Amino acid sequence: MTKPLVSTSFSVPLIHSTEDFYFTTLDENVAELDYEAVMSSQQSLQGIFGPHSNWPEQDMTLEQNIISLNVHKQEFEARKAFAYSVFNLSQTKCLGSIYIDPSDFSQYQCVVHFWIRNDSIEQESVLFQTIKSWLNETWNFTQVAYPGRTITWQDWLNKTF
Repeated sequence: MTKPLVSTSFSVPLIHSTEDFYFTTLDENVAELDYEAVMSSQQSLQGIFGPHSNWPEQDMTLEQNIISLNVHKQEFEARKAFAYSVFNLSQTKCLGSIYIDPSDFSQYQCVVHFWIRNDSIEQESVLFQTIKSWLNETWNFTQVAYPGRTITWQDWLNKTF
């Protein structure tokens, strides 16, 4: 059994609101808006979890998305990994997602992947800075790996970082 990513004494945030974004847990409550965001940017999202990742499949259904979101919810409840949906401030549009996972490498406390939908890509750098600040200030994660962003996929896969 995988150990929890955070201690039992840590109060895991269920939401996070900034001047630019609203984060909420990625679960079935956001399924339809999440699905629309994923499928609107399907081609550009392939590879977000690595060069060999084919998520999201071109023919992914809403039902398959709900199953995936339920897995994220179970991981969240077990404190093994944490996934958040990123919304606009009015919470009417899903802009993307954030995935906080345990690291297999001792020099990193966690591994983070995130994406933002194509029609909001101009906010990507602001989202990245927001995530980094949030993980440092709220989660006290100071050693975070961002494969495909601050570490090339080649270096990450070859463990040459």
